Amino acid sequence: MSIEVLVPNLPESISDATLATWHKKPGDIINKNDNLVDLETDKVVLEVPAPESGILREIRKEDGAIVVAGEVLAVLDPQDVQTQQAVQAQETEAVETAAPETQEAYSEATPALSPSVRRMIFEKNIDPAGIKGTGKNGRITKTDVLDYLESHKQPEAEAELPEPEAAPAPAPAKSEKLKPVESAAPSLNLRPEQRVPMTRLRAKIAERLLQAQQNAAMLTTFNEVNMQNVIDLRNQYKARFEQKHHVKLGFMSFFVKASIEALKRFPAVNASIDDNDIIYHGYYDIGIAVTTPRGLIVPVLRDADQLDFAGIERSIADFGEKGRNATLGYEDLKGGTFTITNGGIFGSMLSTPILNPPQCAILGMHAIKERPVVENGQIVARPIMYLALSYDHRLVDGRDAVQFLVTIKECLEAPAHLLLNI
Repeated sequence: MSIEVLVPNLPESISDATLATWHKKPGDIINKNDNLVDLETDKVVLEVPAPESGILREIRKEDGAIVVAGEVLAVLDPQDVQTQQAVQAQETEAVETAAPETQEAYSEATPALSPSVRRMIFEKNIDPAGIKGTGKNGRITKTDVLDYLESHKQPEAEAELPEPEAAPAPAPAKSEKLKPVESAAPSLNLRPEQRVPMTRLRAKIAERLLQAQQNAAMLTTFNEVNMQNVIDLRNQYKARFEQKHHVKLGFMSFFVKASIEALKRFPAVNASIDDNDIIYHGYYDIGIAVTTPRGLIVPVLRDADQLDFAGIERSIADFGEKGRNATLGYEDLKGGTFTITNGGIFGSMLSTPILNPPQCAILGMHAIKERPVVENGQIVARPIMYLALSYDHRLVDGRDAVQFLVTIKECLEAPAHLLLNI
């Protein structure tokens, strides 16, 4: 009895999905839970596993099709996979065994052929009945086979010959003024174009970014932070940290902790607008922007204030791996009260990040560069990072935004604030 492979239930607020890629084709042997096809939604890529082992008999929906929950994607014929694999192995062995027998058949059907001629005819897949033999008693020789191959190549060779060039134009008279010769237009197309449809994720990103610019009074404030103390602390303890927690100590955990401290002091930055209401969130779900092959996505650290440095770094590493493997779930991306994005890993020196609606603020990190600064009346080189805070001016006043960024700067330049909670 055949089994229908159905579109699974889609996440909340998602009505349909686009069939991205089939990983199997009709006739393939399928094991239970093998990934058959990827479905792309506005937020995540869903894998459709095989409900049972068997043979994929029919594909009902092709790549690019729009599908909804419950639609039939394919038909699976449940069979004993081990038995089917054994049958295929026997068929393969039979084909391999038949090859020398086929060559021997030439020998029996055409006994007048020498071993070298038989081998050549077999390798070139030629019917000896079509070759005129010039040897004794009409025997086919090696030269006859070569002449046959050459004669069948002749039409192709003639087709490849270039057209005869036009006769040269007569030389101009001495009284005529010579004109510069124009070079012929290149035959190759040096201005290629390719039109492809937007992926569901890219279309959603475009929609949300446009929504952010149209529906918010967005403003950006900047500051700089001396990263020397964070770098020294990280270098001093990163080996022991990795040995104990089995995860690397990066900079992002420091920024998450500093942002949470600033959000506690300025709750409006952690709020959002819903029509004419302001929603103040009593929790801290921090979105971490992650670049994936499919585009930029923002998984969320739930209750980030309750995580220690190791928990934050472990969660971020997990997000990165899931993003590369396209296995982030809808729950990983849902919600969020504040976002951090790090353009510095790509070399960005300064930027104005765009809000992630309905959040009212986003922090942008940038590259760390050695710059001259004045300390105790002396000019010294220090690792400096520029910070950018974009915020919705409808909800967050400029004074609060500036002091919010100053709080992050103070926490990073004196990491003891984060460790001692002062």
